Amino acid sequence: MDFSQVEFLLSVHSLKQLPEEGMPEIAFAGRSNVGKSSLMNKLIGRKAMVKVSARPGKTQGLNYFQVGNQFHLVDLPGYGYAKVPKGMKDAWLSLISSYLENRNTLRCVVVIIDIRHEAKVQDTQLLEWLREQSIPCLAVYTKIDKLSGSARGKNARILDKGHGIIAEKRVLFSAKTGQGRDELIAALKTFLPS
Repeated sequence: MDFSQVEFLLSVHSLKQLPEEGMPEIAFAGRSNVGKSSLMNKLIGRKAMVKVSARPGKTQGLNYFQVGNQFHLVDLPGYGYAKVPKGMKDAWLSLISSYLENRNTLRCVVVIIDIRHEAKVQDTQLLEWLREQSIPCLAVYTKIDKLSGSARGKNARILDKGHGIIAEKRVLFSAKTGQGRDELIAALKTFLPS
């Protein structure tokens, strides 16, 4: 994976705005303020390519980034944030679920989960729904730099059990230190054509 040529492509707010299907796509999903944008920036080796905000609900469309002529990264709006108007939430949900269910070029959904917290219902529901739809997914437990090694292992095992994940099918990651970046790249490569 060569991240030397990454550019913002477009922000999609309706299905008709989606780019033509061609390149494989990897989507990133997670609760609001889980560190999705920070993870994506660390992955591609840029400080601010993906906009980071302290305000939950900042990402309001499907933000497409093109990685050379290889594939697209798609930043999905965060879920679980209560202060977004219901109409906006419903529109996001419709757009996201239609995209996930119908996008033929979607190769994987990276589900980002904060390792510091117990299994959240919305994360579990998303992972189960993706499995039911036969949409490949990869769990990434982020913010591992906030825990000691023993607490990190314990929390990872609790999340594995809560979400029905085996350790080999998830990645531990820190957007702050970059720990887990190589493992994440290796895991993502398995979903893309060689």
